[in-house]
Amino acid sequence: EFSSEVKFEIGHVLFIDIVGYSKLLINEQSEQIQALKEIVRATEQFRLAEAEGKLLRLPTGDGGALVFRNSPEAPVLCALEISKALKSHPELHVRMGIHSGPVNEITDLNEQANIAGAGINIAQRVMDCGDAGHILLSKHVAEDLEHYARWRPLLHDLGECEVKHGAKISVVNLYTEDAGNSQPPEKFSKQKQRPGQLDAFEGGQIFRRPVLVAAIGVSVAVLAVGAFFIYRGTASKRSSAATTSQQIGGEKSIAVLPFVDLSQAKDQEYFCDGISEEILDALAKIEGLRVVARTSSFSFKGKNADVGEIAQKLNVQNVLEGSLRREGNRVRITAQLVNARDGFHIWSDTFERELQGVFAVQDEITRSIVDALKIKLAVAPPARAQQNTEAYDLYLQGLYLSNKSDEENLRKSLNLFQRALDKDPTLSRAWVGIAKVWFWLADAYVKPLEAYQAVESAATKALELNENDAEAHAYLSEAKRVLHWDWKTAERELQRAVEIDPNSATAHLLFAHHRLCLGDLAGGQIELDEAERLDPLSPLISNPQAILFLYLDRLDDAVAAAKRTLTLDPNYNYVGPTLARIYREQGKLEDALALYLKAQQGTHEPNAGLAIAYARLGRITEAQRMLQQLIDKANRGYVAGEQIACVFVALDNHDEAFRWLNRAVDEHSGNIITIHRELRPLYSDSRFPLLLRRMGIDPTKVVGRQTAK
Repeated sequence: EFSSEVKFEIGHVLFIDIVGYSKLLINEQSEQIQALKEIVRATEQFRLAEAEGKLLRLPTGDGGALVFRNSPEAPVLCALEISKALKSHPELHVRMGIHSGPVNEITDLNEQANIAGAGINIAQRVMDCGDAGHILLSKHVAEDLEHYARWRPLLHDLGECEVKHGAKISVVNLYTEDAGNSQPPEKFSKQKQRPGQLDAFEGGQIFRRPVLVAAIGVSVAVLAVGAFFIYRGTASKRSSAATTSQQIGGEKSIAVLPFVDLSQAKDQEYFCDGISEEILDALAKIEGLRVVARTSSFSFKGKNADVGEIAQKLNVQNVLEGSLRREGNRVRITAQLVNARDGFHIWSDTFERELQGVFAVQDEITRSIVDALKIKLAVAPPARAQQNTEAYDLYLQGLYLSNKSDEENLRKSLNLFQRALDKDPTLSRAWVGIAKVWFWLADAYVKPLEAYQAVESAATKALELNENDAEAHAYLSEAKRVLHWDWKTAERELQRAVEIDPNSATAHLLFAHHRLCLGDLAGGQIELDEAERLDPLSPLISNPQAILFLYLDRLDDAVAAAKRTLTLDPNYNYVGPTLARIYREQGKLEDALALYLKAQQGTHEPNAGLAIAYARLGRITEAQRMLQQLIDKANRGYVAGEQIACVFVALDNHDEAFRWLNRAVDEHSGNIITIHRELRPLYSDSRFPLLLRRMGIDPTKVVGRQTAK
C-alpha cells in the first residue's frame, strides 16, 4: 500500500505524528492509527494526488508522511483539511510538519523499498518543534507560499527551534480560525528570542534580515546532513562545510550539471543535455551571476561526485542539478538548486508538461534561480516566442552532436540543424549551431576558405533573427578575421559578444586568440585567464595556455599547463600533442619523440611536430619522409601551410618555409602564424614583416618584440 518507485525526486512532504502515541495501550494505538488513516484518505488533496499518481505514502508506526509531487501548496491544503476533520476526533492529538526537499528510493538488504531523503528528514524535524494541533512549516515552504496573497495572513514566524544534536531550524506556524494551533509551541515559549530574529510576519511578509538568513543556512545544513548524504550517495566524499566555504568564490556563482535521464528507454540523453545547456545559456546572460561554462559543468557527467567536490573544483557557490523523464510527448523535469557550502537545497520544484510547455519550464527555472539567489534583474528576459516542438527536438539532437570532436558526428549535427530549420526557419539557435560546427570543422577537416564562408553565412543569419546572441557574434568575428583579415570588425563583434554575455567562455577564448594573433600577448593572457575562470576544466582553454607559456619561454609553466590538459582529457590531441612540443623545445628530444610516436599510433596521420623532432635529433631522412607525407596530404586535401613551413625551418630551408607561409596566407589559415615559436629564425628576414602586413598585422608588435628580447 505504501510502496512506490522514486528516484531523484523533489517531494513536498507532510509529516504527521500522533502526540503521546507511546503511552497508549496497544489496542488504542491501532484504533488511533486507523482513525487517522481514514481522515487522511478522506481529504480532497489526498484523493486528487493519488488519482493523478502524484502521491507517495511512508508509514512510520505512529503516523506517517505524505509526499506530494505536484505542488508545494498540496501538503498545506491537506494539513488544513486534516486539522479541520480532527475537531470531530478529540481523542486524536496530532501535530504536522511540512517541508519541500529531495526524496529518493532506498532498497534495504531484504530488497524492501523505502522512501528517504532530506525532504522527509527536515519535515519530521519541523514537526518535532510543535505540539498537538500545530501545523508548522519550514521557512523554505513559507517563503514559497508568501508569493500567494491568500497565504500571507496565515503565516506566523516563530523563529528558531533547537532540534537534534544542537542544530537549529527556523519554522513558521500556520493557522486559521478553524484549523491549526495559534498558541506558540512549548519549545518556543521556553526560548528567548535573540537579536536578529523575527518577531512575527509584518504585513503578511517575511522580512529577510541578513542575520537571520545566515543563521538559517547554517542550522538547516546540520539537519540536512544525514538524509542528504543518502540522497547524493557519496557521504564519504563530501568535504566539510567550512573547508568548502573557504574554497568557493565570494561572488554569486553557479554550475549547471547535465540533467539525469530517467526515461524508461534511456534514450533522452541529448534532450537532458540540451535542456541543461539552454538553462545554462539563459543564466549566463544575467548580470551579477557567474556561470561556469558547459565544458566544465558537463565534465562531471556520469561521475559519482558530490556537490561539495563539484563546487570546489569549479569554484562556485551553487549547483543546479536535476532529472528529466520523457514519455512520448509528456515531459517531467525535476530541478533543485543546492548551496554548495552546506549541501542544503535553496530551491526545488517538479514540472510536468506537454512537450510544448518545456520552453516555459526553462524560463521558470531560470527565474526561480534568480529569485532564490536574490539577484536583481537589470533587464527582464524577453518573453519566449512560441516554438515548433519538432524543430526544437531536432535542434537539441544537433546540439548534442555538435559537442563531439570527430568529423562524422559534426557533419551529422549539421544535418539535424538544417532539418530543424526546415521545420522552423525562425529558430535562430539552429543557425548558431551551424556556425559553431563549421568553425570546428575548419582547419582540422575542411579548408578554411570553405568552412569560414559557411561560418559567416550561418552567423549572419542567426543575428538577423536575434541580434542578442553572443555566440553568433563570436563566430562571426572569427569569420571576419580569417576570411577578410578584417581585425577591426572582428574585434567589434567580440566586444559585442562579451557585452551581451560576459560569462561566455567561448567569446573570451576567441578574444584571446584574436589578441595573440595581433601580437598583444598581455591582452591575450587576460582573456585566457577569464576564459579559464569561466570554464576551469576545459582542455580547449588549458591547451592554448600551454602554447602561450611556450611562446613566452615560460617552459615550466607550459609543461604544467600541458599536463593539466591531459588530466582533463587524456586523449586531447589538436594538431599534435602539446606536451611533446614543449619537451621538444626544452631539448628533451627523446621524451618528445616517444609522445609523438604514441599519438601517431592513434591518428595514423603524418605530423609536423614529429618531423621537427626527427630533424632536431639529426634523423634527417625520417624528417624528410614525414615532410613529404605532409605535402602529399596538403595537395590532395588540406594541411595548414604554417605547419609545413615550421618543418622547413627545422631543416634550415627558409625559402621553402616562406613559400608555404605565403600559401597559408593565400588559403587563409585560421591558426595564424604569429605565435609559432618554431618560426623565430625567420623574424630577422625582411620577408617576414611583409608576410604579416598581408594579413593586416603590425610587424613591430611581433618581430619588434622579439628583437627587443
